[in-house]
Amino acid sequence: MIDNNRLARLLQVFEAPLCYIIKKLINPSDPYSFVPIVSLLSKPNPNTKLSQTKTRTPKLQKYLLMEKEKLNNINSATCQQVPNLLSSFVDTFVDFSVSGGLFLPNYQNTPHPNAPVDNQNYENALKTRHPTQPSRLVAIGDLHGDLEKSKEALRLANLINDSGDWTGGSTTVVQVGDVLDRGGDEIKILYFLERLHRQAARVGGQVITMNGNHEIMNVCRNFRYVSKSGLEEFRVWAEWYRVGQVMKTLCEGLENPKNIFEGIPKSLCRVHHDDDEAFVEGIRARIAALRPSGPISARFLSKNATVLVIGDSVFVHGGLKPEHVYYGLEKINEDVRDWINGLGENYTVKHFARKKDAVVWMRDFSDDSKRKCDCSALELLLNTIPGARRMIMGHTIQKNGINGACENRAIRIDVGMSKGCGNGLPEVLEISENSGLRILTSNPQYQNKYKAYLDSERKEGLGLLIPEQGPKQVEVRA
Repeated sequence: MIDNNRLARLLQVFEAPLCYIIKKLINPSDPYSFVPIVSLLSKPNPNTKLSQTKTRTPKLQKYLLMEKEKLNNINSATCQQVPNLLSSFVDTFVDFSVSGGLFLPNYQNTPHPNAPVDNQNYENALKTRHPTQPSRLVAIGDLHGDLEKSKEALRLANLINDSGDWTGGSTTVVQVGDVLDRGGDEIKILYFLERLHRQAARVGGQVITMNGNHEIMNVCRNFRYVSKSGLEEFRVWAEWYRVGQVMKTLCEGLENPKNIFEGIPKSLCRVHHDDDEAFVEGIRARIAALRPSGPISARFLSKNATVLVIGDSVFVHGGLKPEHVYYGLEKINEDVRDWINGLGENYTVKHFARKKDAVVWMRDFSDDSKRKCDCSALELLLNTIPGARRMIMGHTIQKNGINGACENRAIRIDVGMSKGCGNGLPEVLEISENSGLRILTSNPQYQNKYKAYLDSERKEGLGLLIPEQGPKQVEVRA
């Protein structure tokens, strides 16, 4: 727990960088000017003399006296910028602390010339249909709180470098949901994907994330698949978030932030570990972060698509039925977004997001234990979506890796790669501009089959295209 004494020491540590930032705002041409942040941000009692202010160190008191005249001459318009500057700094500080040390680049204000025309305003719009077929499209399955496996999957497709920075150029990436649960890096993955999204946009690429059933469950406070490390990550997040709130209260120009724990009892009667303070605080933090309009749900999950169409591929976590299409794919996305943003549960959420046959729950076309799925039903479904040739799904772990059914009109990409969910070898699906499909994998067993494939004249079904020194690549007939 970060108590008030630790918080005070923390603020002292950040006194210098805060002073520097505001110094540059006030007088960017003078590298030596120094304006103590406390003089701008603190709210002293007007009846208390400066010498009686015990919270200020002698050094700060001296600075306050020396700079008093300078502060009186500061342009009032400049002073009005200080609250927003501090707020932005605090948000960046908290993001850096909870994301594992990531700095998020600013959004690209103007679209990159190589960006698809239908993705020019992706920052603010929740798009359902992207008619333009990307030159390269990569689909990634469930990640479930495992940051390292997530990075391995991205590296398979040469999308990031060793430092985790985007190297995918104009590639479009779709992650089909289930970032949450089963692991301890849930928040870190959300930030990491957001960082890649911003980096990719700068060079004409896209990183699109989707909601899975575990995102929906967590917004509904269903935490039955949460790991202990996941609770700890959210508990730590809440502490840093509180630090940020307290820092903002030091600035007179900012409104007091809302208590994120409002309405959440300190004692949870249904929690069996009520005597474990860290456990209870982890549950409370998770509720606060992920409930409708919560800081994490509103910031990340509300921007996710629930159904997505890119070129000739339909993406969904669980599956689709004709009734979902007739209801409206755009409406499903919009209604789920509105619910996550705190506008109330609606018909879509009740019937198309939470029920057994919901778009994030159904397994009609993804369960490989069935000898065959209903291919005629799948064909009927795809015919209701203009231009659709295949449906790509996660949700159901494929023990033998990514595979297809119904002449590869249904492609299943959840390989259970998370350590908390099978610890499978990472695999991703790659779709080229001419609809060529490949599976990129780190599974070494396919290396032995490479020579046999080269000697074969038939390239039907799942044909191996494995390089001598590299990952498995499987071509899937579309």
